[in-house]
Amino acid sequence: AHMIKVSVLYPNGEGTTFDHDYYKNSHVPMVVAAWNPVKAEIDKGLDGQPNAAAVHVYFESMESLGAAMQTPKMGEIMADVANYTNIAPVMQISEVVG
Repeated sequence: AHMIKVSVLYPNGEGTTFDHDYYKNSHVPMVVAAWNPVKAEIDKGLDGQPNAAAVHVYFESMESLGAAMQTPKMGEIMADVANYTNIAPVMQISEVVG
């Protein structure tokens, strides 16, 4: 079975803001504590790239992802987004095939 990767992307645009330090030091650790993934990787987009930032969170299976999404902390996680960005996040769920 392949691992499942959840990518949350933050597209750049006119007037967008993103606090990378808060994201790395507060938000992603909160998500990792709530979701208990295999691992998480944080990207900081280089200047001129389509995305300001992203996080890639890996799970053993769709079942473990489903369990993570049921966390009672989901509301707290979503509410925290406003503390570091005004960008609406885009989520993609992928199967890691290679």
